[in-house]
Amino acid sequence: MRQRPLAITALGWLYIAVGVAGVVVHGRESLRSFHREDVWIILVELLAVIAGAFMLRGANWARWLALLWIAAHVVIGYLNGLQQAVFHVIIFAGITVLLFRADARAWFRHRPATGN
Repeated sequence: MRQRPLAITALGWLYIAVGVAGVVVHGRESLRSFHREDVWIILVELLAVIAGAFMLRGANWARWLALLWIAAHVVIGYLNGLQQAVFHVIIFAGITVLLFRADARAWFRHRPATGN
């Protein structure tokens, strides 16, 4: 069995942690004062958990979901001001590099054995 690249392990767990933290924070806020958009925010945070968990398993679609998730935050950041957008662009660039390094590409090409 091949070993998962350390960068993918770190990113996967980071996405899971950020997603869970987001669900907890926004879940508490919505309990105090519910707004319709809270549901969407929580669903987006759950997408981070899903992306992280499946990146750890080597699912290629999960790295694309992770990239799309942070790209959405670039757009949201831009809507909140240039400084937030620049911050998220830097994070986006770093994540993109880590997700498309040679060892990461090999990990996501891997198809786990099925059966037994």
